Amino acid sequence: MAFNLGDVVTENAKTLSDAEKVKLEEQNKRMVSAFQALKLEQEARKHWDLFYKRNENRFFKDRHWTTREFSELLCGEESGGSDSSAAPHGGSPDHVENIAADGGKKLLEVGCGVGNLIFPLIEDGHRDYFIYACDLSPRAVELVQKHNLYDERYMKAFACDITTEQVFETLADGSLDIVTVIFVLSAIHPDKFLSTVANIYRLLKPGGVVLFRDYGLYDMAQLRFKPGHKIAENFYMRQDGTRSYYFAEQEVSELFRKAGFTVLVNSYIHRRTINPKENIDV
Repeated sequence: MAFNLGDVVTENAKTLSDAEKVKLEEQNKRMVSAFQALKLEQEARKHWDLFYKRNENRFFKDRHWTTREFSELLCGEESGGSDSSAAPHGGSPDHVENIAADGGKKLLEVGCGVGNLIFPLIEDGHRDYFIYACDLSPRAVELVQKHNLYDERYMKAFACDITTEQVFETLADGSLDIVTVIFVLSAIHPDKFLSTVANIYRLLKPGGVVLFRDYGLYDMAQLRFKPGHKIAENFYMRQDGTRSYYFAEQEVSELFRKAGFTVLVNSYIHRRTINPKENIDV
């Protein structure tokens, strides 16, 4: 049996053991070639399409934790505090349709995948805003649209490369109240982080909020990469051709501030997992 001892919210990055430092040094012995790195960038959409073709909706778990971590999603309902990283900018389906039409609250999930965030929100009864959902992968968007809860009266899913201005073909400047960016930015090339966050800034109304969560520096997944998978500092290629970046807390704050945001909350979340049977304590 495996269990975790709860989350520790802190501004301190994980402290590496000597063995972990050696693992990171080993990764530098064989890097992804410049040619291969460019090919991965050019074929990013293809790799995510293949990912969803292979896994469909079976890979990621539904995120029923989002309203617990991000109280902003409760949209005016009574809510407690949040351990989330947030960066602010300066009822029934019929009810939601009216809210959207009358200039009510609107949410965009960037990198929606197969809807593991938006559909749990609907299942849990949080229908007080119109939901937009976009993803780089057209196949992922197709899976969202085939979901039994998908209803264009209160949501719209569309394929989009958020690193470009393509999103503005669907959404207007200053039209959104909340944007979620959860385990998405890490899949984007670091050279495009700022343009991506700047696009999100343009989409938000004054007072709007970004809810961000992603892989933290020295996550166990980062330490597990073998030589031949490192593209650049803290940026890696997975076996399936998708990529993953690992963020330092200060780096995230600086990125959002550079795009014009004010940072409300930004922390590491450390989670200790123990499995005595497997002799695992990480």
